[in-house]
Amino acid sequence: MQRFFLLIFALLISTLTRGQQGAIVGKVLDKKTGEAVIGTTVVVAGTTQAAPVDVAGNYELKLPAGTYNILMTYLGYKPMNFAGVVVTAGQKTTLNGTLEENTTELKEVTVTGQKQTGTEVALIQDLRKSEVVVSGMSNDQIVKTLDRDAAEVVKRIPGVTVQNNNFIVIRGLAERYNTVLLNDALTPSAEVDTRSFSFDILPSSVIDRVLIFKSGSPELPGEFGGGVVKVYTKNSVLDNSTSLSVSGWARSTNTFKGGYLSTNHSKTDFLGFDSGQRDMPSAVTALSPGKPTDAAQAEAVRGSLRNEFLPSVGTSRPDLRFSLGLNRRFDIGRAYVSNVTSISYSSTQEQYTSERQRFNEYRAGILDPKFSYTDTRSVSAVRLGIIHNYQVRLNDHNRLELRNFFNQYGTDEVVNRQGLNFENGTGEDAQQRNDYALHYQSRSIYSGQLGGTHEVGAAGRSTITWATGYNHVSRDEPDYRQNQQTRYNRPDTDESPNPFVVSVDVVPQTSSRFYSKLGEDTYMASGQFEQRLPGRDTLSANLYKLRAGFYAEEKRRSYTSRYFNYTRSARFNQALAALPLSSIFDEANIYPNGGFVIREGTLPQDRYTGENRLVAGYLSAVAPLSDKFNLSGGVRVEYNRKQLASGETESATATKKPYEEIRTFVLPSLNATYTFNERHLLRAGSSVSVNRPEFREIADYTYYDFNTNFFVQGNDSLLTARIYNADLRYEFYPTRSEMLSVGVFYKHFTDAIEQVTRSNGNVTLTYQNADRAYDVGVEVEARKSLATVVDNAFWQRFSFVVNASLIRSRVQLDTALAQNKDFALTNRPLQGQSPYVVNFGTFYQDDDRRWQVSAQYNVVGPRITFVGDQRQNFSVFELPRHVVDLAVTKGFGPHLEVRAGVQNLLNQYVRQYYDLDRNGKIADFEQQAVYARYRRGQYSTLGLTYRF
Repeated sequence: MQRFFLLIFALLISTLTRGQQGAIVGKVLDKKTGEAVIGTTVVVAGTTQAAPVDVAGNYELKLPAGTYNILMTYLGYKPMNFAGVVVTAGQKTTLNGTLEENTTELKEVTVTGQKQTGTEVALIQDLRKSEVVVSGMSNDQIVKTLDRDAAEVVKRIPGVTVQNNNFIVIRGLAERYNTVLLNDALTPSAEVDTRSFSFDILPSSVIDRVLIFKSGSPELPGEFGGGVVKVYTKNSVLDNSTSLSVSGWARSTNTFKGGYLSTNHSKTDFLGFDSGQRDMPSAVTALSPGKPTDAAQAEAVRGSLRNEFLPSVGTSRPDLRFSLGLNRRFDIGRAYVSNVTSISYSSTQEQYTSERQRFNEYRAGILDPKFSYTDTRSVSAVRLGIIHNYQVRLNDHNRLELRNFFNQYGTDEVVNRQGLNFENGTGEDAQQRNDYALHYQSRSIYSGQLGGTHEVGAAGRSTITWATGYNHVSRDEPDYRQNQQTRYNRPDTDESPNPFVVSVDVVPQTSSRFYSKLGEDTYMASGQFEQRLPGRDTLSANLYKLRAGFYAEEKRRSYTSRYFNYTRSARFNQALAALPLSSIFDEANIYPNGGFVIREGTLPQDRYTGENRLVAGYLSAVAPLSDKFNLSGGVRVEYNRKQLASGETESATATKKPYEEIRTFVLPSLNATYTFNERHLLRAGSSVSVNRPEFREIADYTYYDFNTNFFVQGNDSLLTARIYNADLRYEFYPTRSEMLSVGVFYKHFTDAIEQVTRSNGNVTLTYQNADRAYDVGVEVEARKSLATVVDNAFWQRFSFVVNASLIRSRVQLDTALAQNKDFALTNRPLQGQSPYVVNFGTFYQDDDRRWQVSAQYNVVGPRITFVGDQRQNFSVFELPRHVVDLAVTKGFGPHLEVRAGVQNLLNQYVRQYYDLDRNGKIADFEQQAVYARYRRGQYSTLGLTYRF
């Protein structure tokens, strides 16, 4: 019994002692720089009771009440001893330390390990050590937001905006001026009419980090204007892990609502591609351009084309997204192998209505409208993405990487256009329209690279890096159906509205079927040799570096398209014209005498093949001339041969020669960094770069875009633009995870390439060279945590990210073009350039309770969407829209996370208006002249992530 009471007493004392614990808390900083000394150990002298210092320099050492001797130690620093530190039960004792470098013992230490590049600290350090002006975003920051794809991620980076929800604009320069690399290989473009990588195809869950290089260097591609974007997917891991994320999303404009429009799906649409249901039938393939069908052809065609010109109508379901992540590490002999595999899938639905207008002229405050429509646009999208990456570390000096990225993206789009057309008159003479466009397209992209890094020579002072890669792109538009239905505003004799009449003619805007296929293959290889030479000492930061390298790329593209119209045959039966759209093109009505016939309107130039060969070599050097001054630069030489042949230039009777441009450019660059101290530095850079025409921009091919009601046409007289770039930026790093930067930049263009509009009865989007242009701006960026500002634990968990840009640009055409009213206006900004961009984000992170909250704000200044001419084709401006996103994440137990949030909380209108008085501003009266006006809706989400 006595032993029993002694045991109970001991347990009670033990429990009371644990309940009366206190803690020693504080920060450990570098005495010289004031930065956190990450990894410092705070230990009770003579024991194993210790606590580590985190990335912000904080630590917490929990101890029973008492008096202790505390020791702070870290490699390369003098240890600090604190005697007689009193710990009081239930209270925290603050003990800060400032460690001083142990200069008498400090030597260069090489640590071999696996660098984690996706953290915020790693990104800040990469920005700080960069030889050029660069901005970026890490995976740490990406996961705090609701950003679903790369397009939403990059718009958080200073000076970056997004157009059409997928193409990026950097420093006010449109997507064609920005070169994108995926894992250091130039990305392919699946866009037919746009020279750009479509960022919306890359899910945010697979991104490790995004870097945007804004000043040039010999190692970077020589073709850029706004910047060189490098997107890195996850590639290396430290531990085995498996994660599964599932989320549902609802959009306020359509989810759970009726009236959702969609086409008749094929059985494989849920995987992002058509099963063949929409393929061009062989009987239609046999038709001849410009000729109506004869009796035999009509009989063959009659049952081959489905009469599906009307969409199905149903209830919109919530969006579904899921991703599976598999991280594995293992050893093969002495080699360390790391594998990252990610499978992501999304199925989404969006529908909204948009006002659309166009005007013949504007005089003395009076508008002469051409049409006034309301478009109902629905898009069902499916995306399947797979990443399968390996990293093999053979030993401390040799590493291999294999990266594979595949994306399958299918969109099913329906547009129903209703309203009035005033081309033939107003009032009762106006035409009522009820048009439909049913458009399915699928895109497949594969990108694979194999590369290696090898340290060779004495003391590993030489490094060889190499890479080889292959990209494949295919894009399929099967059976794009369009039709026009019209009736006059006046009633019939019985005072009932006359029926809609289906328009049939040999033009793309009427009842037509369009088919196109694009295929592109790219082969690339690159290599670099770097030799490091002794500098002031043997520390790696003070070594001189000499580099020589090359990049070679061969690209081949093939594009074909065909379109067919329904037209009236000889002795046409007029009774057929009164049939509704649901039955008018039934197979019984397709016959050569008295019925409808199918006529092909395809032209020889509606197909083309292109080849592009790029070979580049460079020499560069990095010279750390002193503790404070670092100089880098060199020269890059690029040889480019571009060829394009269309069906028109390949025919026996061709009067035009195939397009060919062969150019060699010498592109020098120079960058300098002056380091005031460990936390303050100043960068300056200058470079010369180019911007080449893309295949589609020089192809003499015309495409009708139903959404914009524009034609898109190339210009084979385009010249390669040359760009002169200059940057100056001050950077301040208070801690390893914080930064403040202020920079200015200037760019001068000769032969700048722009997309402009011209009016020749119809509005045509095309491309032209501006004789001169400039782009100048200021950029500010700050990343700040409150951990070093306040003592309150709650407020210490807050951090902020803010960036802003102010930009001005101007375009000047040569005299002959400026006086030609068919060409674009002068004295205006570059197309797509915004005068200001502001991003703000605040983040709260409580690791103990596993709470994470974020609020982000974005606004983009007014920008030119389409450049008008000097006749009755007005420029279109998009006005600012304030966007607020909120997200909350809560962890439960060691494995489960729940995330909820709202995007586009304010749900403001997208507003695009005509600049009627051509002064570059949208006045109040001009907001009645709507090119497009719509709301995309609030987007709410609830999701689960389970980490096994």
